[in-house]
Amino acid sequence: MTGVPVPGTVPTGGAHAAPRIVGIVQARMGSSRLPGKVLRPLAGRSVLGRVVRAASDSGVLADLVVATSTDPVDDAVATECERLGVPCHRGPVDDVLDRFVGALAAHPGDAVMRFTADCPLLDPEIVTLVASVYRAVPGLDYASTSIARTLPRGLDVEIIRAETLRTLGRLATDHHRVHVTSYAYTHPELFRVLGVTLTPDRSALRLTLDTEQDWALVSAVVDHFGDVSVPLAKLADWLDGQPHLRALNADVRQKQLEES
Repeated sequence: MTGVPVPGTVPTGGAHAAPRIVGIVQARMGSSRLPGKVLRPLAGRSVLGRVVRAASDSGVLADLVVATSTDPVDDAVATECERLGVPCHRGPVDDVLDRFVGALAAHPGDAVMRFTADCPLLDPEIVTLVASVYRAVPGLDYASTSIARTLPRGLDVEIIRAETLRTLGRLATDHHRVHVTSYAYTHPELFRVLGVTLTPDRSALRLTLDTEQDWALVSAVVDHFGDVSVPLAKLADWLDGQPHLRALNADVRQKQLEES
C-alpha cells in the first residue's frame, strides 16, 4: 500500500542517529458503544485504513504494525491488515499493553508511537511534530499531546521509549493494561514525562469515533473533504462555520480512565 513505511527506511545506528520509531495501531471489532467501527467505510477506505495512512504519511516511522486481539471476531481486522499490506500482531483481548509489548518484540524499535484505530481524522503533521519533540529532548520516557489537552479528542499523539513500555508491561495493573501508557503519565515521579501543547486551544472539538453521533460528524467531514488527511487548522476553520455539525456530538460523555 502506498505510504506504508518499509522497515529500515528511517536511518538507524550511529552515535547521533535518530531513534527508530515503531508505530503501533490498536484495533479491534469489539466496542461497547459502536461495534465494528474500525472497519466502517469512509470515502472508500476503512477507518483503520485512514489511521494507517495518516501515521505512515508522517514520514517518521521506521515500521508500522496493527495490534489486534486473538478473538475470532478480529479475524476481520487481520484480513483488512493483509489487504492494506500492514503487519498484524494478535494478543489478548483485554490486556492491550501485552499486545503492544508483543508487537514491539516482533517489530523492534527504540520508541513506540501509539495510535488507536478510532481516530480517522488523525493529522500526519501532528504525528511528525510529536516525533520531532521526542527526538529533541534526550532521556524522555514519554511525550503526549493529551497531558495538557489543547487538541480535539481524536487527534492526540503519544510516544513512549521502548524500554519504558516494557517496564510498564511488568508494573502496570488493572485499567492501566487497557490504556497502555497511562501508568507512565500517572506516575511522573517514576518516569520523565513531557506534555506537548499546540495553540490555539481546540480541545472543545470532538473528532474521535466512539458513538453514532461521532460517526455523523466524521462522515460529514469526509463527505466534504474526501479521501484525504486534513490538517487540523484547515479542518477546524471549516468546522467553525458549521455549528450544526459541531453540535452533533457535543454532548457525548468521554469514558473515564478507569472505565474499559
